[in-house]
Amino acid sequence: MPEDLVEQEGRPESLRPDLEAVIDQRRIGLDAARPEAVEKRRKLGKRTARENVADLCDPGSFIEYGALTIAAQRSRKTLEELQRDTAADGLVSGIGEINGTEVGRDKARCVVLHYDYTVLAGTQGHQNHRKTDRMIELAAAQKLPVVFFVEGGGGRPGDVDISQVVASWLEVPTFYEFAKLSGQVPLIGINAGRCFAGNAAFFGCCDVTIATRDSNVGMSGPAMIEAGGLGRFRPEDIGPIDVQSANGVVDVVVDDEAQAVRVARQYLSYFQGDIEAGAAPDQQRLRDLLPENRRMSYDVRRVVEGLADAGTMLEVRRGFAPNLVTAFIRIEGRALGVLANNPAHLAGAIDSAAADKAARFMQLCEAHRIPLLSLCDTPGIMVGPAAEKAATVRHASRLFIVGANLTVPLFGIVLRKAYGLGAQAMLGGHLKRPQFTVAWPTGEFGPMGLEGAVKLGFRRELDALHEGAQREQRFRQLVDQMYEQGKAANVATYFEIDDVIDPAESRRWLVDGLRAKRDTPEPSRRFVDSW
Repeated sequence: MPEDLVEQEGRPESLRPDLEAVIDQRRIGLDAARPEAVEKRRKLGKRTARENVADLCDPGSFIEYGALTIAAQRSRKTLEELQRDTAADGLVSGIGEINGTEVGRDKARCVVLHYDYTVLAGTQGHQNHRKTDRMIELAAAQKLPVVFFVEGGGGRPGDVDISQVVASWLEVPTFYEFAKLSGQVPLIGINAGRCFAGNAAFFGCCDVTIATRDSNVGMSGPAMIEAGGLGRFRPEDIGPIDVQSANGVVDVVVDDEAQAVRVARQYLSYFQGDIEAGAAPDQQRLRDLLPENRRMSYDVRRVVEGLADAGTMLEVRRGFAPNLVTAFIRIEGRALGVLANNPAHLAGAIDSAAADKAARFMQLCEAHRIPLLSLCDTPGIMVGPAAEKAATVRHASRLFIVGANLTVPLFGIVLRKAYGLGAQAMLGGHLKRPQFTVAWPTGEFGPMGLEGAVKLGFRRELDALHEGAQREQRFRQLVDQMYEQGKAANVATYFEIDDVIDPAESRRWLVDGLRAKRDTPEPSRRFVDSW
């Protein structure tokens, strides 16, 4: 039923009594009829569930399911109380269009779910679980993306109406069915404020997690923690954003709900198909982004932005494993996932966290048929006793396993260092695994870092020299010789890579690769690891 009719102050004289009764019943759950609840949100600096949904969906496109639902508490409260206090049983749910102007209305339909914190603290009741099940069913059947606003306190113990037929409350298919959507449709989780227990479980199942800076996300709230004998904590102590961003739980940190909605719309757009080509940055600027001194760092994000259509870069999981950048961009309107070593952290080496970050991102692009670009600048995989304590052997190997099973196009550009197993892992397994592997003139290749190779291979010769200027001079001479052997222009003469290119030609290679027609099989493994 259109909300403009529901919110209409005047009523046509000819309106039938039964229709008018339904309109009035529905009106009880709208923001205009709940000023006290709205005011509480304002004091917290937050919007209502319906305001967020209206902002997310294209105007007039949202169709609500289950608007008249109330909590399963009829045996303890009057119908009027339940209609007033448990509107929609605390879950606004339906189907709307998102980005229809950009991608076309046929690609814009999405399932939207939003726990309503003004209704029983956004907890999960019996009926809103059933509503969630219904929306999951529709998403699966119609292959619709899901956007889930998850703020809330988890399971609700007060739904007494079903206590005679339910004992454990564990025979609930909702989490199982939602998890089955992974890899089948894009799943976007958004949180503002407190998100605990079952609400957090949905958040963790999503492909991308977006959270405001005042978020607290945890597998339990204070009451359950205290009941378990684990101490007494304030909600603000549990899973604050600085913790959940650095550890990888939250992919994108935003200032408020309005920004969260904008990020969600942008993220979703990459999975909705091609759009009109955006403006291309001046490609000649790429030539000067890497310093001539091969040991100096640089900002790899400027390289990513320099390749992309203007304003299309969206980085995910920035706070986690900063030695590797994962982002989505567009090139001539086509979506592309980007992996890039970040020399500003650990010199771009791949540790356990970076391997997990990269492997999951590759899975995500594979599941949803997004081509991948790897910008390689790594001295290799992290080594040493500390690295082994982090199970690097297993974690780094994920890159080889996922890379070997990719069916989406993979493109490789070596910006500078391409050393050892780390470089092979970044390029899907070996230099010729990508659809093309090219290098900038700054590229350098080898089985291990040059300095390390010299120290290892020429140890006796160097030890025989007096420590000081003579040894340092010979060391630098040997490094320079190995650099000449491994620099991109020499490696290309052996046809181990496809070409050494002017950085300004990088985008042209990518455009050609994205235009190529291909008949790729559907992936056999269609879910995305939560980690």
